[in-house]
Amino acid sequence: MARPESTIHASAVLIGSKAVLIRGPAGSGKSQLAWDLVTAAAQNVLPFARMVADDRAFLENHAGRLVVRPTQVLAGMIEIRGLGIRRVDVEPVAVVGLVVDLGAGDAARLPEKPATTAVIEGVSVPRLAVAAGTAALPLVLAAMHTPSAGD
Repeated sequence: MARPESTIHASAVLIGSKAVLIRGPAGSGKSQLAWDLVTAAAQNVLPFARMVADDRAFLENHAGRLVVRPTQVLAGMIEIRGLGIRRVDVEPVAVVGLVVDLGAGDAARLPEKPATTAVIEGVSVPRLAVAAGTAALPLVLAAMHTPSAGD
C-alpha cells in the first residue's frame, strides 16, 4: 500500500532507460511537457518515450534508486488541454534519472550546483529548474543530450 506522502502531483515519462519526473504547480504544464516528450519520440527526436504517470505519481526508494509508478486509478490516462482525458500506453515502473521543476522560483540562467540536484525519498537525482513562461521541452532535450561544461 502506498504511503500518502509518497504519492505526489507529478507526471513522468520514460525516455530510453530513465524517467523524467515532472513537478510543478497546477497549470504549470506538467501534462503538456509529458505529451511533448512522447510526441518527440514519435517524431524521432528521441529514440523512445512512453508515459509512466500523469497528474499523480507514486515514488519510492528502491535499493537507492528513485522509482516511479502511476497511481492505479490514473494509469494509462493523460490530460491533453483542449481534448480532455485521453488513453495512452504506459510503462508500469521506471527509475527516475531527471527531475524537472516547472515554474521553479530558483530557476537561473547559470544555476548554482545545489539547485541542480533534488533529493526525493532519500535519493539524489539531477534536477532541472524551469522558470514560469519558459519553454521546457528544449531545455529537457538539452539536459539529456549535452554534457555540462562544468563537469
